[in-house]
Amino acid sequence: MEKVICDGTTICYAEQGKGEALILLHGYCGSSSYWDEVVPELARHYRCIVPDLRGHGKTDAPMGTYTIDQMGNDVLQLMDELNVDKAILLGHSMGGYIALSIAQRHPERLKAFGLIHSTAYPDSEEGKEKRLRAVSAIQTDGIVSFVDGLVPGLFAPEHVERLSAKVSRVKEIGYQTALQGAAGAALAMRERPDRRDVLSATPLPVLLVAGEKDPVIPPERTFTSDKPHIVQAVIAGAGHMSMYEAPEQLIQVISQFMNGLPKA
Repeated sequence: MEKVICDGTTICYAEQGKGEALILLHGYCGSSSYWDEVVPELARHYRCIVPDLRGHGKTDAPMGTYTIDQMGNDVLQLMDELNVDKAILLGHSMGGYIALSIAQRHPERLKAFGLIHSTAYPDSEEGKEKRLRAVSAIQTDGIVSFVDGLVPGLFAPEHVERLSAKVSRVKEIGYQTALQGAAGAALAMRERPDRRDVLSATPLPVLLVAGEKDPVIPPERTFTSDKPHIVQAVIAGAGHMSMYEAPEQLIQVISQFMNGLPKA
């Protein structure tokens, strides 16, 4: 992986392909490796930039409080370091929250953006309590125990056994998350605002992708706006992890969206 230093924090990323910049952001307790089955095909046509987000993978996990906006600023600084003026930005789950933050605060840096198994809703009160319990579990029992409990629930139920090797791979990626990173990101997600208005108000093209059987974020929480600039897609049979459960379908959806964007 490559690395850059942004405000004293080392951000690690992978890059593959040439052409228009496509940035892919992973979800919670993930890393750039989440996109391993998707990037090779997309990199045939685009410059794919895939970072490890703050606290995850090989990127630094600074002490202190994290915010979604701060994690978005890391991505913007990475773009600056790589001389990317505008990009198409797609975020999975937590990565989608970061994409929304950037779309709200710095839309001039984006050509388009998308949420993949993500939502513009904030956490519910129940969800906020679950974040606190997650932080407690991480601090008490460690990252391995937490990830072992987290990952199977990200897949559609029928895929947990059938795709057991991929479930194991996602766990292995999760084990690399620093304790501070996992706790900091959980609290950042807990405090994120309602950004449904970003989807309805943005003039940018938007892609919304939902898994038909997503146990974490069901389609109705992803499809919160149906304005003309928004493309909606459901991945049949997939849970929260279509990049593992149905990578070919996800590649097709992303490619069709990218092909429909205005040419530079």
